[in-house]
Amino acid sequence: QVQLVESGGGLVQAGGSLRLSCAFSGPSFTNYAVAWFRQAPGKGREFVATVSWTGRRTLYSDSVQGRFTIDRDNAKNTVFLQMNSLKPEDTAVYTCAADSDYGLSVSYDYWGQGTQVTVSS
Repeated sequence: QVQLVESGGGLVQAGGSLRLSCAFSGPSFTNYAVAWFRQAPGKGREFVATVSWTGRRTLYSDSVQGRFTIDRDNAKNTVFLQMNSLKPEDTAVYTCAADSDYGLSVSYDYWGQGTQVTVSS
């Protein structure tokens, strides 16, 4: 059974950085692409970034392109989201998701519980 646990959220000032982690437990981590989503209060869930099975391919939303970096360590069964130049509008609950498919139109099978990121102005 696949489980995902996020960590690394917190409170940061605008312009600061945070690094989120998504720890994967279960069989065959390298069979899964992993994505980050976020949901701000009163808004719908928004795609942030995704990384392919080997880590060679990545996709980002326009709102985070150039500021956020997604990567993975397959030896540690972990995916990271490095967030730089944070803005107050980045405030949200960030959740990772995993699926055997990779791309922008994936219906993810597995989801974590989320970690709160708050950016103060």
